[in-house]
Amino acid sequence: MCAPSVIEAALSGMSRRDALHFAAGMVAGAIGCVSCMATGTNCSAHDAPSDPPPGGPGAKRMIAADKILDLTHTLSPTFPIWPGNEPIKITNKSTFAKSGFYSNRWDIGEHHGTHLDAPAHCSANGSTAEKIEPSSFIAPAVVIDIRERVKKDSDATVTADELRAWEKAHGRLPKGCAVCLNSGWDAKAGDAKAFLGTDAANKLHFPGFSKGATEFLLNERDVAGLLVDTLSIDTGSATDFPVHKLWLGAGKWAVECVANLGKVPPSGATVFIGAPKVAGASGGPTRVLAMWG
Repeated sequence: MCAPSVIEAALSGMSRRDALHFAAGMVAGAIGCVSCMATGTNCSAHDAPSDPPPGGPGAKRMIAADKILDLTHTLSPTFPIWPGNEPIKITNKSTFAKSGFYSNRWDIGEHHGTHLDAPAHCSANGSTAEKIEPSSFIAPAVVIDIRERVKKDSDATVTADELRAWEKAHGRLPKGCAVCLNSGWDAKAGDAKAFLGTDAANKLHFPGFSKGATEFLLNERDVAGLLVDTLSIDTGSATDFPVHKLWLGAGKWAVECVANLGKVPPSGATVFIGAPKVAGASGGPTRVLAMWG
């Protein structure tokens, strides 16, 4: 049996629902041990559950969720990319018919498609991708919806006031969360000019985070990362990338070109960032999943 101090420490880090499950398990375990003592049975015989058949009826998902959503765009040579950069090049190296196996070679820049920005991307002393604390890549999702404003202003930004309004509706931003910008911009990914928001003067226009919101998140809240459904955590019209410099300079990560945020609830979901682990990388293509329910 656990000492009271151990139980108290365990419960302190749990949600109310998890704590109830934990307490129920403790009670069940205690009843089982009492039963063993009464009958003279070896309790350890009950401690080794049989393995469920892989994928069979008895198999259980380690993390239960009713909804699992892919927030990743499929990357191909036609996916929009920042001006001046080259899209992914995919070269077939072997076919099953000829070689008995299928494989391709990819030639790709680090910041293409749904991708990670590591702190080193905009900070001389920032961590490269492989050095980011992995626990930060599993985070409660906070979805800020600015789609209505974006319909009128393609340069709209998430503001500190909108973050406070989200808190009034859903409670304080969870510790270690990922704040997600849902601007609806992912719907434009099939049209490079529309996705970049290129105007007649060849300037870019798309939504992002404001400097004020970024400072609020850095100075007053504990946030792991930012997710945006556009090409950049800064607006397309930004010239000196203030949000990149502030956010990545503070040792935080970001994921750009995320998809499907309009299908994720404002609170209650968890995001999983399948970040690349390449030595010295400033980022890289990333698989992002959301789970809830």
